[in-house]
Amino acid sequence: MSSNPPRQLHELGQSLWLDNITRDLLDSGALQRYIDELSISGLTSNPTIFDNAITKSAAYDREIHNQLARGIRGEALFFILAIQDLARAAEMLWPIYERSNTVDGYVSLEVSPVLAHDTEATVCQANALYQQANRPNLLIKIPGTKEGIPAIEEATFAGVPVNVTLIFSVDQYKRAADAYLRGLERRVEAGMSADVRSVASLFVSRSDVAVADRVSPELRNQLGLAIGRQTYKAYRDSLDGGRFQRLANAGARAQRLLFASTGTKDRHASDTLYVDRLAAPNTINTMPGDTLEAFAKHGTPPASLPRDGGDSEAVLAAHRAAGIDLSELATKLQADGASGFVRSWNELLAAIDSKSKSIG
Repeated sequence: MSSNPPRQLHELGQSLWLDNITRDLLDSGALQRYIDELSISGLTSNPTIFDNAITKSAAYDREIHNQLARGIRGEALFFILAIQDLARAAEMLWPIYERSNTVDGYVSLEVSPVLAHDTEATVCQANALYQQANRPNLLIKIPGTKEGIPAIEEATFAGVPVNVTLIFSVDQYKRAADAYLRGLERRVEAGMSADVRSVASLFVSRSDVAVADRVSPELRNQLGLAIGRQTYKAYRDSLDGGRFQRLANAGARAQRLLFASTGTKDRHASDTLYVDRLAAPNTINTMPGDTLEAFAKHGTPPASLPRDGGDSEAVLAAHRAAGIDLSELATKLQADGASGFVRSWNELLAAIDSKSKSIG
């Protein structure tokens, strides 16, 4: 292996994706540098990221002016701006997409967060955005909420590649994986291709933030990693199971497990904690730029996650003994995450409206 930590992760078999997108990142050449030098092979976005990108930069002003002249405003204007950026990133990642035989090299675009609890509207918008983007290496992000689960199945059945977002527990992951498999099974039954790609995004660090003041120092920053190990075992179990194997025989590929929210929130902990300790082949770690840069400078050589989940059950049991209801916590984090994206979405649209009035 090389002495470059991101390259080491790549050689171990884990994909590194950047959890950021801005027009400045594209124009400055920073994304290309991350691809060339730090093994970045994909990119994720969310409403908060786009809110920061558009409101804190003048890079979008000319295009906003151009679209306003065409009578395009509000949500439609946002999606045009977002798809322009993601289409450029998708083009930059296209060689990876081809070289990996379409396993890697993806970008992600989220449906409107206000649809998180509306199955039919989510499916409709997922289809429309995928067609509008017209990029095969683009994933549409759908939250793994109660209403999102049937939307994941329907979008998969329709042939839309899905990034299932806002997963906080192994049970939420299993529901997302089941929805994906059902969508593929329906395609096979209908005589269609089973090759529809997907990832399932487990949010890691937010669990540790939520319990930081409720556990002993020995357990701090251990919950997210334990849930990650537990979910990795469930992921491997799913891939080894007869259900997926039958679909694989029809041409299906794995819905890859993605570790998200891997920037360290505790300033007393290692800034590469959730990268150093969540390495595994055929998985993805999506991280913000500062975490990527830190990992490149002083990340530790990766050791693969244990196939059997290691000590995850013992660590989770210790949290339960400390009075943490893990199921209740995951439900709350998912609801809070969905609400947070709605807030960012509304702030984003308000900012675009404000810019529209000032430069229109």
